[in-house]
Amino acid sequence: MPEITDSSLPSLPYAGFTPDVILQALEACGFEPTGGLFELNSYENRVYQVELEDGSFVVTKFYRPKRWTTEQIEEEHAFTAELAAQELPVVTPLCRDGESLFEFEGFRYAVYPRQGGHPPNLEIEENIKVLARTLARIHAVGGIEPFSHRPVYTVKRMGVDSRTFLLEANFLPMEMEEAYATITEHLLERLAPVMAGVSTSGRIHGDCHLGNLLWRNEVPHFVDFDDCVNGPPMQDLWMLLSGEREEQQKQLSTILEAYRQFCEFDAMSVRLIEPLRTLRIMYHAAWLARRWDDPAFPRAFPWFNTQRYWGEHVLNLREQLAALDEPPLVID
Repeated sequence: MPEITDSSLPSLPYAGFTPDVILQALEACGFEPTGGLFELNSYENRVYQVELEDGSFVVTKFYRPKRWTTEQIEEEHAFTAELAAQELPVVTPLCRDGESLFEFEGFRYAVYPRQGGHPPNLEIEENIKVLARTLARIHAVGGIEPFSHRPVYTVKRMGVDSRTFLLEANFLPMEMEEAYATITEHLLERLAPVMAGVSTSGRIHGDCHLGNLLWRNEVPHFVDFDDCVNGPPMQDLWMLLSGEREEQQKQLSTILEAYRQFCEFDAMSVRLIEPLRTLRIMYHAAWLARRWDDPAFPRAFPWFNTQRYWGEHVLNLREQLAALDEPPLVID
């Protein structure tokens, strides 16, 4: 079944979504909430911490309507279950009668154990090594077979479709359209040959930013596999890099030393770091635009869709074009 595209989403996807719906949904699958709800940081979906009658807490995620098919969500859940079976620190949904995906009043949702933690401190070298080893094990499991229903990380999906949406939806300020169209055309011309032939047959987390890593007791707990896809492992790894080139070079050496203990690494994929960063930048801008009719987005991102934002976005893309001319980081 094909992915449901963002452009097909209706406005106000959570119309009719109330606290009563949340509580009744949990009761419908066998939980006993007290009524205590705390909204957690999530915009694509709606996520709440819920207190139960026995004093414990769970986290429930209500999937954005029509974004993913049922088969795609079930593949997400199956992947996390497969990882957990290999004793990897991932947060998996709770099951009731063998099911982990539920539906109530037209909303599909899952319930998770509450996982405490905080983003890892990447200034500590040992933390980077732990993360790299864990990602290596995740990728080793992910490489056993690809997803059948979830999307593939491609230039078209991340870059071409993002550019097309922004230009055709007339979302950019008129005076910025030509600059955006020109720089993104140049970028896509550069990205297409670099990404051609890149293996995307393995399952990856897909959105491995620090907010999806909860560090507790010296262990990184990977959460929110909502964007897991078939894609290059480097997509998960490059997001651990930060700072100037010299700093990133040192970080990459540390990452690969640990990563190779558990998974093979394709040396040629180092050249993908800046192309993948560029695609993420393009996709993020289009993602915000696609969601702008959802009232949660203007509240959370008030700086978006301003003249200043688009000017800085085009400048950022120009910097990425220059970065693509730089030689890739060196690996041992």
